[in-house]
Amino acid sequence: MINNEIYNIFLSFFTSFGITFLSIPIIIKVAKEKHLFDFPDERKVHVSKIPTLGGIGIFLGFLFAMTFWTKFIECWHLQYLTASLIIISFLGIKDDLIGLSAFKKAVGQIFAALIVVIWGNLRIESLYNIFGVHELPYIISVLFTTLTVLVIVNAYNLIDGIDGLAASLGLVASFTFGVLFFMTGENYQQSILAFSLAGALFGFLRFNISPAKIFMGDTGSMVVGFIIAFLAMEFLEIKEFTGNNWLVISSTPLISMSLIFVPLYDLVRVFGIRLWHKRSPFRADQNHLHHMLLKLGFSHMYSTFIVTLFASFLILLAFIFERFGNYWIGAILLSACLLFTYILWALVKKSGVTQINGK
Repeated sequence: MINNEIYNIFLSFFTSFGITFLSIPIIIKVAKEKHLFDFPDERKVHVSKIPTLGGIGIFLGFLFAMTFWTKFIECWHLQYLTASLIIISFLGIKDDLIGLSAFKKAVGQIFAALIVVIWGNLRIESLYNIFGVHELPYIISVLFTTLTVLVIVNAYNLIDGIDGLAASLGLVASFTFGVLFFMTGENYQQSILAFSLAGALFGFLRFNISPAKIFMGDTGSMVVGFIIAFLAMEFLEIKEFTGNNWLVISSTPLISMSLIFVPLYDLVRVFGIRLWHKRSPFRADQNHLHHMLLKLGFSHMYSTFIVTLFASFLILLAFIFERFGNYWIGAILLSACLLFTYILWALVKKSGVTQINGK
């Protein structure tokens, strides 16, 4: 049984990788013929027009691998994930092609999230004694879960600012989720799901690593964020992670959060900066962590590598200090992020660079 599931997991990864890898050149060709480019402007850090809609390739690779290799009868709410992802992908395509207001985008994201939360009955039902709160009333659970999905989706949407970054962070998170789900030995369908996303992102990175030939666009970042939000909620369903009796995890909320901590931290940080300066939190600027690295003279590739390495380090920290509980893990991760940010800020201030030259 286990050997069959390992077989399916490997095939799901290579299936999604193959479809994404083969579809991206076609998307690039069509985008160039139809002039579907992301044009540079004062808010962006690239200086040449780049084809967008790479997220379509990620979506197609993931969707085919998921529907072909997973067993819906063992993970019945995957049908609702599929419906939600179709909505999210159409939102992203419209936004990438002709633009979409923040309000309309939010309405679409809420509707997609509610499909999984209400019809799929995949909810955050407890805060696991964080702040002394255990079980949540149904309505509060629905609202809180929906808000959580929206935050994660938009965190990945906002972190997608330089070549390869959103895909690399998504690859680290999905791969780790895939390994953890496999180690539970309870239901391998979530592992197949995670490795399907990992394969699609790996195939996409070949064309998105600097100098990027294509961007994933809002289609890709929102699809990736939504799938990872789904995986995070699935992980919370595991009350006591036993890891086949050799790795025990009781702090599942913060372990799950550690896999997506950098995008979440960066979102809260830049929103806080914008509100402090009395600007709209949705107005783009150059205050993200990766922007600070670019101001220090690092290339897109090295900036992506540093942020991804730091995200992986946070995951390692979470596992090292897992036995200390959710509060300690949260405090350690936040402290590491604040220290990392302070170091970058001090170096940027010393350099005197305030604006990024496109690369």
